[in-house]
Amino acid sequence: MKNTDDSTRSLLASILDLVEIGDGDFGAIGRLAEASSDPESIQLTIDRLSTHPQAKKAFTSRTRLKPIYLAKLHQLPAGTLGHSYAEHMLGNQLKPLQTPPAETEQQFLATHITETHDLWHTITGSKTDICGEIQLEAFYVAQLAVSRFWLALLTKNLLKSLLYDLDATTGYMDALTKGWLMGKQAHSLFGLDWDALWETPIAEVRASLNIVDV
Repeated sequence: MKNTDDSTRSLLASILDLVEIGDGDFGAIGRLAEASSDPESIQLTIDRLSTHPQAKKAFTSRTRLKPIYLAKLHQLPAGTLGHSYAEHMLGNQLKPLQTPPAETEQQFLATHITETHDLWHTITGSKTDICGEIQLEAFYVAQLAVSRFWLALLTKNLLKSLLYDLDATTGYMDALTKGWLMGKQAHSLFGLDWDALWETPIAEVRASLNIVDV
C-alpha cells in the first residue's frame, strides 16, 4: 500500500469500525477488505503464491469449486473430508459462500479464498469462535505471505482485547501462535483441488498437507 494519508486513514478507520461494531458484520468486513486490498500488496501475494506449481496452475486455469450440496456430502462416510466439511457447515448453520466470476488473477485470489474459507476451517480444525477465527487468520497470514486483510483482522482482534477484554489476551495469543506455526509448516493450501478430495479421509488429507497440531 502506498503510504498516503488517505489510504492509511481509510485502513485504520475500517479496523476501528470492526472494533466498535462487533464481530460478524459483513458490511464492515467488506469495507476492511476494500481498504486493505491495494494493488501492490495483492500482486506481491500473487507473485509469492505462484512460486508453488499448484497455485500457479490455479491462477492460470482459475478453476472454481463445483456446486456444493451439503446433504450429499453429509452422507459420505464419517471421517472423510466431505463429511467433516458438511458437519462443520451444518453444525454452525452455514451455507457455502457465493462468489462472483473471476476474470483476472486479482479477482481469482479473492474468489478462491472466499469460496474455500470454510474448507480451511475444516482442514485446520479451526473453530468458528473468536479464538478459532484468530487461529485461522494467523494461518492465512503465514500461508499468503503478505496479506493486509488478514493481518488487519488479527490487529482488530488484538485491539479489542486491549480495549475491552484483557483477560482474553492469553487465549488470543495462543490461537495466533498456533495458527501461525501451523501455517508456516503446512504445504500451500491455495489452489488445492478440493473437489477431488471429498471422499478422502480427512486425516490423510491433513497428513499430505503437513497440517499438524503444535
